[in-house]
Amino acid sequence: MSNQVLTMQGIYKSFTGVQALSDVSMTLRKGEVHALMGENGAGKSTLMKVLIGVHQADSGTIIYKNKPINFDSVLDAQRQGISMIFQELNLIPHLSVAENIFFAREPLKHGIINSKKMEHDAAQLLSIFDIDVKPSDIINTLSVAKQQMVEIAKALSFDVEVLIMDEPTSALTEREIEKLFALVDKLRAKGLAIVYISHRMDELKRICDHITIFRDGAYVSDHVFSDISMDEIISKMVGRSLDNHFPKRSCKPTEELVMSVMNAYRNGVFAPLNFDLLKGEILAVTGLVGAKRTELARALFGADKLDEGDIFIHGKQIHIRNPKDAIKAGLAYLSEDRKLNGIAVKMSIKENMTMPSMDKVSNRWGLISAPQEQVASETFINKMDIKTPTIEQLVNNLSGGNQQKVVIGKWLFRDARVMIFDEPTRGIDVGAKYAIYQLLDELAAQGVGVIMISSELPEVLGMSDRVIVMKEGKMTGMLATKDTNQEEIMQYATGVKDMFEHDMELAS
Repeated sequence: MSNQVLTMQGIYKSFTGVQALSDVSMTLRKGEVHALMGENGAGKSTLMKVLIGVHQADSGTIIYKNKPINFDSVLDAQRQGISMIFQELNLIPHLSVAENIFFAREPLKHGIINSKKMEHDAAQLLSIFDIDVKPSDIINTLSVAKQQMVEIAKALSFDVEVLIMDEPTSALTEREIEKLFALVDKLRAKGLAIVYISHRMDELKRICDHITIFRDGAYVSDHVFSDISMDEIISKMVGRSLDNHFPKRSCKPTEELVMSVMNAYRNGVFAPLNFDLLKGEILAVTGLVGAKRTELARALFGADKLDEGDIFIHGKQIHIRNPKDAIKAGLAYLSEDRKLNGIAVKMSIKENMTMPSMDKVSNRWGLISAPQEQVASETFINKMDIKTPTIEQLVNNLSGGNQQKVVIGKWLFRDARVMIFDEPTRGIDVGAKYAIYQLLDELAAQGVGVIMISSELPEVLGMSDRVIVMKEGKMTGMLATKDTNQEEIMQYATGVKDMFEHDMELAS
């Protein structure tokens, strides 16, 4: 076809004995948004990193604009018109927007950086794509959404013909996502070929023209997006039908209290909150952006200080001044941003798995026992079904779903009695989501108290027994999941309904 801009044929790539890509092919056309779909670890990001020179293929052919190519580096790919926006933003926080866009290729005048021209060129670029930031804005003063737009501007500054976007909406609000999609539509209309990697099915419906599906590092099939159903996509991704996206719950809540929170309050952050967590229960906490769900979790875990409030676990009052106190009392917090707060990405699975429980793998003199550390790591790698060739594998080399399993595994090894999951399936594919849901259910069945913070209402309704709805730091609803629906939850989340209007208002 004359509008083909790039083809990858028979790509193979392995890492330390693990076959990451096996005979993978795909074709990209001008003026289309092409989705890559597959479970975590299926090879989507690896294929794109091979394309742009981060990795070199073991074998295979890449044809770009009718010529065989093999890029030596990301910069080489960018100079020839192919840019990738990575899942983790790659900006320098203390530099300006203009400095980030033209970093390492600033315009010069008499051998000195021409700041005036650099800001002018940046302003032109931002204006063309209607990106609402100033060239002089410092990156660390911008929202995640605006930083994402700066990344796009940086990519487009290379006169790009192929733009690769890896999970670009994982940290964006619905309104910000719509702005991003408007920009994608504009780029498609200009003839760019866009590769779009995402686990969010609803996004693909909105913007994708074509789809290539991967499973276990291998090509499965290629489709015009309008010709395939979501159920067919999922079945091809996971190799099985997922008629129900949520596992059948294996337990029901009892009357036994695992945890009680009374008048928990942070001045100017959230109003006094009261709730109980029952044995066998998954308690969801939901709300719109700014509801202060994460702030509540951090305060319960001691990462932020409560101004008032009493916390009881199995009837015993606990006093939490910091996360160390919380861990000692049996609480675990699985952060929304697992890479920032949940795992040490440059350390091995073994080291991550045993980090909170060094006392369990050390002798009385405080020396780590290598055999005990190995046994513990292998036990939980098997229990969590973490896909890795070795316990020494760096966590950074794992897929998002397997990274999340490492976080859960380390807290299971710690024998946590209450586990707070903050967006447990964010950035995780549908197959790995199902595995995480099964784990949540198993934890509840074992008597572990499970609090699940989620902004995905199908997830809330599919996995919880009760749901706390918050709005701007105030609890507006406490609902039995079986008796509610998405519309009612949204009424409480937006403040249309409020069960607790008589309670104290959020302090200013």
